[in-house]
Amino acid sequence: TILWNLLSSPFGGTIYPVNNNPRNPHKSIFGIKSYQRMQEIPEQDPIDLAIIAVPARVVKSVMQDCVEVGVKGAIIISAGFKETGEEGAKLEKEILDIARRGHIRVVGPNCLGVMNPIGGLNATFATHIAKPGNVAFISQSGAMCTSILDWSLQANVGFSSFVSIGSMADINWGDIIYYLGDDPKTKAIAIYMETIGDARSFMSAASEVAFTKPIIVIKPGRTEQAAAAAASHTGSLAGSDDVLDAAFKRCGVLRVNKIREVFEIVELLGKQPLPRGNSLAVVTNAGGPGVISTDALIGSGGQLACLGDDTMAKLNDLLPSHWSHSNPIDILGDATPDTYARSVELAAMDPACHGVLVILTPQSMTDPSKTARGIAEVAKKVGGAKPILASWMGGQGVTEGREILDEAGVVTYDYPDSAAEMFTYMWKYSLNISHLYETPRWCAEMRPDQAVDVIIANAQSEGRTILTELESKQILSAYSIPTVQTVLAMTAEEAVSAAESMVLPTERVVLKLNSTSITHKSDVGGVKLNLSGPEQVRNAFLEMEESVCKRFGKDAFLGVTVQPMVNMKNAYELIVGASPDSQFGPVMLFGSGGILCEVFKDKSLALPPLNSNLAHIMMEDTKIYRALEGIRGNDSIDMTALEKLLVNFSHLIMEKWQFIREIDINPLLASSEGLLALDARVILHDSTHMDVDGEMSHIVRPAIRPYPTEFEQHWETKKGKVVLIRAIMPEDEPLIVDFHKRISEESVYTRFFNNIQYKERVNHNRLIRVCHVDYDRDIALVVLDGDKLKDDNKKIIAAGRLTKRHGVPVAEFSMLVADAYQGQGLGEKLLRELVERGRAEGLDAIEAIVLPTNKTMLHVSKKVGFQCVYDMDEGVVKTIMNLREKHNSSGPADLQHRRFTSLQF
Repeated sequence: TILWNLLSSPFGGTIYPVNNNPRNPHKSIFGIKSYQRMQEIPEQDPIDLAIIAVPARVVKSVMQDCVEVGVKGAIIISAGFKETGEEGAKLEKEILDIARRGHIRVVGPNCLGVMNPIGGLNATFATHIAKPGNVAFISQSGAMCTSILDWSLQANVGFSSFVSIGSMADINWGDIIYYLGDDPKTKAIAIYMETIGDARSFMSAASEVAFTKPIIVIKPGRTEQAAAAAASHTGSLAGSDDVLDAAFKRCGVLRVNKIREVFEIVELLGKQPLPRGNSLAVVTNAGGPGVISTDALIGSGGQLACLGDDTMAKLNDLLPSHWSHSNPIDILGDATPDTYARSVELAAMDPACHGVLVILTPQSMTDPSKTARGIAEVAKKVGGAKPILASWMGGQGVTEGREILDEAGVVTYDYPDSAAEMFTYMWKYSLNISHLYETPRWCAEMRPDQAVDVIIANAQSEGRTILTELESKQILSAYSIPTVQTVLAMTAEEAVSAAESMVLPTERVVLKLNSTSITHKSDVGGVKLNLSGPEQVRNAFLEMEESVCKRFGKDAFLGVTVQPMVNMKNAYELIVGASPDSQFGPVMLFGSGGILCEVFKDKSLALPPLNSNLAHIMMEDTKIYRALEGIRGNDSIDMTALEKLLVNFSHLIMEKWQFIREIDINPLLASSEGLLALDARVILHDSTHMDVDGEMSHIVRPAIRPYPTEFEQHWETKKGKVVLIRAIMPEDEPLIVDFHKRISEESVYTRFFNNIQYKERVNHNRLIRVCHVDYDRDIALVVLDGDKLKDDNKKIIAAGRLTKRHGVPVAEFSMLVADAYQGQGLGEKLLRELVERGRAEGLDAIEAIVLPTNKTMLHVSKKVGFQCVYDMDEGVVKTIMNLREKHNSSGPADLQHRRFTSLQF
């Protein structure tokens, strides 16, 4: 079938059938000469792609043949690998090792194959090739691919690419998303996902591509049963569905629930502008559909727009007296086309309205076609400022009206609830995109003392994974998280003494169990509250000691901690915590706390690290947020302080993720008086499970790479000026704007190869991509004219960047030094730093293109060790440095065939 598909849809290449079955040799297949091994194919014809459809046990030898003949890529159709169990996983790893040694990229195994409908390639065993279009579809499920394909042929939907990615042994979501992001024929990406695979790769690729191309995902597995089915299908862990939602929000991906919604939202995003809010105005000629659309809107996360007095007055003048006088705007069944158009225009012009849904039901006085023409005119007047959606309900009688609206770019739906849900999806996508470049900055000023490392090291040396409450609070304090005063007491008399020194006899105290084996103290009687005198304190200590020792042994009781009984007026109990996800690594939790936190389940999840904006978004996603703002006469808590606490907590997680498995603060008291961590719990990873390199390989790394503090250093220029070199931050955008003021036209031309005007260089949309860096993707350094990280008068005087190319371990460098600071060694220092960073990242090579007139840059490049070759055809100098010893023999001729892309700064 695969061979027939390749022949039936010409793609401009040559096909070589290979049949390695000795019991069924064929000299030709479909009239094409067949070979028993790839080595028999004429050497003058290099092989670009091998499509492997043989039994799983044979794939290994076929892949070895691919390496021998220099195949560049392979699609493994065959199944029978990790989805079958341990033996299959072992075989898959062996095949992947062979592919990597031969530098072969692999799609699959266990996949349908790959289609490029625009180019004509059909390397699948599907019955037909998809129609050409501008949407790429990727799926882990081959059956889902064939189902979508059959539907698309009937619905006349086309694709730019149609990829069955299988179990992703090599090429993963990130690789495919990067590829499609670079593909000019792809305008949107639709994904059917069962497992995430390499979470960091996906997050990096999605956050870059989603800014310019919508990525729509349908991810089954919301229920435990569905997740288990997905895991058995792919042989991979499914991970938490709530965590996946948090990850999609963070990287700008829109998740939908139904297959049809994938293509509906792609069409809608292609025709209508994104809403700036989630408030929708509904204009309808019947009450029932308005109610249905309202239910769907509210249920999916949107809200009805609260129309202003001016809009209401104009609607009163326009409409009959018995119209609904509210939103939904029921203009009644006898509404004329002009009434429809004017009502929609008034709603669209209201500042509180972020979009309009127009519903038409066919009634005796309704003209669906003429009404559609009027709405189309209104859509032109609105001028793309707000989305307008329509639901022309009915059958043949409204068909012409739908066609008129579709031609005008107003997407129509059979049912109003579908339209309302699509509006909410648009809003969620808009919200996700607005958060895309909220890149977290790991607090470089925060340098917790070594006490944290000592506490962890001591616990590990004792073979402990559970820290005591006192140790846990000491760690929190190191990250500027306020904790209640806590004193350790090993005897009853020590407890009395500690209590008296704190608050007794005027106030009350609390005794809490100090243990390295019991984490939930309340469950075992390990918390004694409201103790008001020495005798109560003494008796509480003795009772707790007796109870714990009797139930769990003497080793479980290590004294108590004595704390003042805190009575913060009108305080709310919150929980802040973190635990590892099987795919995304550490995940933060925030929500309502106390002993009923697991009952109410009012929580929000986020991937660390956070900045203040991301922390605030996390807070807003909980029900208790409204109370924290202040209700029923209570003052608002200090929201800024809570944001800072969450940010600091995220720094703690990112800095100690290799050691800390679980951590929570419960309760965290929050009131207008302040914040206070009453209780804390920290559980460490088991340090006995280390590999030969001393690393705990079973620990999943964070899905987002934090701000690299290790890049920071001070350096002295040739003129003796001390400067600070560090990674770029999102907060640097104003400094980059100022930096470009001090760049001469000559420097601009030698850097950008043309005279880009200042306004274009400092355009916000451009600087977003410059300053908001995914540290796993790019390495961007700036040089500041001072030795302080925080200085209101600091300015950037130089910048350099390594931009990794997609799919290969190669990066391009770019640099720019302010004119007043040139000739001080900054360029050479920056380039050497970029080379070292590239080597640490495992790159094979660093390259760039330089104008021949840029003598300084060429001199610096050669001094650092780059090879430089003049390209006569393009009139530029191409430079390269091979970073791996085995590649050092590569000569300058290697440069002639490299493709270079435009760079930042």
